[in-house]
Amino acid sequence: MSETKPSWKIFPGQAFPLGVSEVDNGINFAIFSQHATAVMLCLAITERGKPGTADGDMIELALDPYVNKTGDIWHICLEDLPRSNVLYGYRIDGPRDWNLGHRFDSSVVLIDPYAKLIEGRRCFGDISNKFSKFLGTYDFDGLPFDWGENYKCPDIPEKDLVIYEMNVRAFTRDDSSGLDRDISGSYLGLIEKIPHLLELGINAVELLPVFEFDELELQRHPNPRDHMVNTWGYSTINFFAPMSRYASAGGGPVNASWEFRQMVKALHGAGIEVILDVVYNHTNEADDANPYTTSFRGIDNKVYYMLDLENNGQLLNFSGCGNTLNCNHPVVMELILDSLRHWVTEYHVDGFRFDLASVLCRGTDGTPLNAPPLVRAIAKDAVLSKCKIISEPWDCGGLYLVGRFPNWDRWAEWNGKYRDDIRRFIKGECGLKGSFATRVAGSSDLYKVNKRKPYHSINFVIAHDGFTLRDLVSYNSKHNDANGEGGNDGSNDNFSWNCGFEGETDITNINALRARQMKNFQFGVNDISGNTNDANGRRWRQLDARKSSHFRFFSEAIKFRRTHNVFGRENFLSANDVTWHEGNWDNPESRFLAFTLHEGSGGDIYLAFNAHDYVVRVSIPPPPVKRSWFRVVDTNLESPDDFVPNGVPGVNNTYDIAPYSSILLESKL
Repeated sequence: MSETKPSWKIFPGQAFPLGVSEVDNGINFAIFSQHATAVMLCLAITERGKPGTADGDMIELALDPYVNKTGDIWHICLEDLPRSNVLYGYRIDGPRDWNLGHRFDSSVVLIDPYAKLIEGRRCFGDISNKFSKFLGTYDFDGLPFDWGENYKCPDIPEKDLVIYEMNVRAFTRDDSSGLDRDISGSYLGLIEKIPHLLELGINAVELLPVFEFDELELQRHPNPRDHMVNTWGYSTINFFAPMSRYASAGGGPVNASWEFRQMVKALHGAGIEVILDVVYNHTNEADDANPYTTSFRGIDNKVYYMLDLENNGQLLNFSGCGNTLNCNHPVVMELILDSLRHWVTEYHVDGFRFDLASVLCRGTDGTPLNAPPLVRAIAKDAVLSKCKIISEPWDCGGLYLVGRFPNWDRWAEWNGKYRDDIRRFIKGECGLKGSFATRVAGSSDLYKVNKRKPYHSINFVIAHDGFTLRDLVSYNSKHNDANGEGGNDGSNDNFSWNCGFEGETDITNINALRARQMKNFQFGVNDISGNTNDANGRRWRQLDARKSSHFRFFSEAIKFRRTHNVFGRENFLSANDVTWHEGNWDNPESRFLAFTLHEGSGGDIYLAFNAHDYVVRVSIPPPPVKRSWFRVVDTNLESPDDFVPNGVPGVNNTYDIAPYSSILLESKL
């Protein structure tokens, strides 16, 4: 390390705020560590406009525990330190008792958990910089971001949300996006595709993780996945910094922060909300067998992670990723709350989807809690009061909380039971009619509790985990051999059906059936988190080829749903809201369901789903007075007849519903 220290004037500093801040007499640094015995601030001054590096010497300043410590917070203030272009981290030492949960290693320069920007490799997947060091940085020279005089957040009611899940990089990185390579795969690249999102009809995007992560972490040591790149980002390095390699043209962390705001502003200007998929259940630091120490583990492992102190202080693993963040420890809880507030106040995001959120419901020893402090605090926090908060209500330790996630009437949930029951009925399983009816009617069995609403169920059939929609109708089982884990990765319970042939085929009738099934629902790899563009990338040429059929159908369906209030009710269905045309509830062999949703002023909607392998002739109920039925949807028909937004008149008293198809009729004057 450097022997020569600049002639900065050094002050004891202050304990708050945590992280780096500009104060009256300089730049203040503050970091929490309850069990540390020695803390050293490490600094490197970089050249403006050039990538920072910590490969050479860093300036080290030892913090005196009698001068630079208040309680469990270590702090120091430096006068005349540059207001930007500084890299910083900490070397921290402490007890080496592994059996007590400590993992101190003073040889590693650690990232400040409260760093607002992270500098590392500049270009995504740059193998030449595989072992890049990641450090905190800051920028107090930049001007405040101009959100605009007439700027406002869309503030869309939860009952009206239509959420589109996407990965920022994969959405536009493929050459078929038509974007310049400098912006494809970036926050700015996403802006260029907003017209596509508007054409599709969605009003919210849910971005796969955009907190800083190391996409090459899988390649740091030999393992079955060391040929892969972490494309999805569920391996957080820091909870405050936007992913720097999503900046355009390798622009680095300051540009990433600026361009993220530009993206949010543009999406909001188009009436689209921004929800972040956030990972507070674990970090990138892996397990004790192959640790990747970058921050929390070396700062105070015993505080930041759940441990089994009855088993030599081993890390508990409820995340499936080697470690579990100690979410309900007061210090970690405040870190998470500060992070969430930061993304709302600084970046104007509209909500959060919490990955493996059942981890947030565990105590410091991993025991499930009925009223977890963190989950309650998020629900009650003033800054987060207008945010959408969505849980993925399960974890890898078996804590399945669908319909039971502690909620304080605020939390919504990914409804995994909706996904499973819809998949199973549509593919023709027996005994699912009642469950299917319950799910499409709002899952009142799960959510009609206290003041919860139907919109607290986030309904989905496919997401990033598991099969894509195309794969759901093309494969009976996963085909994950290329991932290198012998098929042990990814879920085995996909409830998929290949429609008669495993994989892609040119057989006309099978492809026609698959097309129907995809409409009925709304490569065979069900875990592509470590694949690069070939598996993850948005293929825009395929969109162009299918725009007259597949894209058109789903776009029209979304727009129809958004313009018909009967599908976005504030409250659960009453007996006056729906008529079930069914006398076969107790027959497990029955795979047909029909019902009418009553709109109140006569604009009723009739729906019927046939999951049999034969035609069902159904009697159509009389429409409301002075109205007639118009056929809007018949998934058995070819485009554009499969979805006619204004409807086709002349519906008879009976209708032959083809095998594995569904219809929607609208009563009109």
